[in-house]
Amino acid sequence: MPWTNVTRYLGIFIVQSRTFKCSIDEAKRSFYSAIFGKIGRFASEEVTLYLLKTKCIPVLLYGLEVLPLNKSLVSSIDFVINRFFMIAVKQFHEESINDKVNRRY
Repeated sequence: MPWTNVTRYLGIFIVQSRTFKCSIDEAKRSFYSAIFGKIGRFASEEVTLYLLKTKCIPVLLYGLEVLPLNKSLVSSIDFVINRFFMIAVKQFHEESINDKVNRRY
């Protein structure tokens, strides 16, 4: 078995540390790839929010109940979700403006 600083066990990435510590970096990457890789900019608001609720949030939150949640970990998860909503609102706002412009002409 090779010596590594991170190991994956049941989908959780355990990091070498003096105390029990896990990494959520892979979960954040999977969250973003699930949102932007699968639907891109082509889905409606309803579809995007449905996929967020049913597919992406569970990917991000998987295994968190076993982790000691400190303030930085909670902030990191909040940032990922808030960043998604900032991007989505901007995207949907631009699409609605483009729709209004296209209807005029």
